[in-house]
Amino acid sequence: MRRLAALLCVSLPLLARGQELRHVQAQTTDGTIEGVVSADDLVRTFKGIPFAAPPLGALRWRPPQPVVPWTGVLRTIDYGPRPMQGPIYSDMVFHDAGPSEDCLYLNLWRPEHAEGKLPVMVWIFGGGFAAGSTSEPRQDGGNLCKKGVLVVSINYRLGVFGYLALPELSKEASYGGSGDYGLMDQVAGLQWVKRNIASFGGDPDNVTIFGESAGSMSVSALVSSPLAKGLFNRAIGESGSFFGDHDHLNTLAEAEASGTAFAAEVGRPSLAALRAAPAQELIAAAIKHPVEKFWPDVDGYFLPADCATLTAAGEQSHVALLAGWNLDEQGYDEYFKGAPPTLADYISIARAKFGGEADAFLKAYPATTDAEAQRAAKDFQGDQFMAYGTWHWLEMQRATSGARTYRYEFDLPLPLPEDAKPGTEPTASHSWEIQYVFRVLSSKHLPWRPEDHALSEQMSSYWTNFAKTGNPNGPGLPFWPAYEAADGNQVMHLSPDSEAQPDRRRARDVFVGGLPRQPQAL
Repeated sequence: MRRLAALLCVSLPLLARGQELRHVQAQTTDGTIEGVVSADDLVRTFKGIPFAAPPLGALRWRPPQPVVPWTGVLRTIDYGPRPMQGPIYSDMVFHDAGPSEDCLYLNLWRPEHAEGKLPVMVWIFGGGFAAGSTSEPRQDGGNLCKKGVLVVSINYRLGVFGYLALPELSKEASYGGSGDYGLMDQVAGLQWVKRNIASFGGDPDNVTIFGESAGSMSVSALVSSPLAKGLFNRAIGESGSFFGDHDHLNTLAEAEASGTAFAAEVGRPSLAALRAAPAQELIAAAIKHPVEKFWPDVDGYFLPADCATLTAAGEQSHVALLAGWNLDEQGYDEYFKGAPPTLADYISIARAKFGGEADAFLKAYPATTDAEAQRAAKDFQGDQFMAYGTWHWLEMQRATSGARTYRYEFDLPLPLPEDAKPGTEPTASHSWEIQYVFRVLSSKHLPWRPEDHALSEQMSSYWTNFAKTGNPNGPGLPFWPAYEAADGNQVMHLSPDSEAQPDRRRARDVFVGGLPRQPQAL
C-alpha cells in the first residue's frame, strides 16, 4: 500500500499547455478519489484507481483481495505501475512510473458534458499474458469516450506472477486449483465497475468488454467463465481467443508440472521460498522461457473446463459478440523460415509437411504464381496464429448463445515510416488496428493519410455503437450485417472502402481446425 499512501494527499495544480486543469472528485465504495478534466473541458479522467489489494507477500499467487478503504482524498491523476514484466515486446511504450507487483489499478475516461447513463466499455490489453499495461498511449480512452461511452482500462498480473501453478498452491486453494490469477484480476476489475460505475455516470447494466490479442483471449475466457457472469452484456474480440491451437489453455496438470520445474530451476522448491523471492529474481528467470510457460490454465475455478467445452454445452455468457482479425496477422514463420517462398518452395514444403493432407492444404490455400504463394503462406501462418481461433469462437458463440455475432477483417495496410527500407511491404499486421479503434493515430509517428483518419472514425463508431445497442450500425456507416449462415456468413472488410462480403475463406478455417494439436512448450 506504499503507493496508495503516497497518493493520499491534497493535489497540487496541474498545468497543461499553460492551462490549469480543473480537478474533480468522485465517490467510490472504497473512498473519495480526485481526477481532472482536460484543458478543452471535454474529458473527465481518473487514472490509477485501486480495484484490489496489492498482491504482495502472502497475497502473491492468491485470488485478488478487497481494497482497504481509505479516508481523505486519493489523488488519481497518474497511471498506476505496470505489472511486473521483462522487456519482451519492443513496440510497447509505457507512460507509467515503472513495473511493480503492486499493479492492480484501473483508469476511467468519460465525456465531460454527457447526460444520462453512459454505456461502459472495459478494455483489456494484450501482450501474450507476459507484457503490457494500461498506460500505452495507443490505448488512451480519452478520444474514444467522446463518442458517448465511458471507457475503463484494467491492469492485471502477468507472466510468472499471474499464472504460476503448483501442487502446493492448488492444495492451499479452497477450489483445489492454481494459476489464472491474472484472469481473476480482470473479474475483480469488472466487479469494481459493477459496484462503482454509476457514480461516474456509467450504466452498470450496459457493459461491453473488449480487448486485443491476449486481451481478446481474455475476453473469450471471461465469456466462458462462471465467475464473470452478469458482469457484462457484450463482448468484442480483436485477434484472439482460447478456441484455437496456438492459444489453447494448459491443463492444470500441465501448468503444475511447468511450475514445479520452474521452482526447481530457481532453487526455491517450496511455496514459502517462492513467496519470499524478490520479484526481479523471478522475472529474470521467467523471461528466459517462452511466454506459454506461464499461461492461463483450466484451474477448475475460473474455468471448470476449457472454453470450447463450456461453450459447446451452452454454459458461457450468452452475450452478443463482435470479433475479427487483421489481414496480415503474421509473416513467414515456422514453415517458411522467415523468407517469402517461391511457388515451387510453397508446394514442396506443403508436400513435406502435410503428406496425405497436402492436396487439401493446397486446395484451401491455392497458388499458381510466386506472388500468390507468398500471399497464401502469410494467410496460413496468420490463420494458425490468431484467425482460426477467433473464427472458431464466433462459430461456437453463434451456435449456442442465441445472441447476435458480427465478424470483421481489418484490411488497411498502415503507411510506412519515412525511414523504411526500400522494398518494405506495407501490411495490416497483428495489433495495428488498436490506434484506429481508440482514435489515437497520433500515438504512432507515421505519415497518416486521410483514409487512415476516416477509417479510425468509422471503426470507433462501429465499436461504440455496438457497446450502446449490441448492433454496430449507425448513421453514415456502411451497413454491417450480422454473421449468419443463412446470409452467406457476411464479413465486414474494414478499409477505405469498407464493405460486407460473404465469407470466402471457410475452407481455410476448416483445414486449420483439422490439424493435429501441437503440445504447448513447458
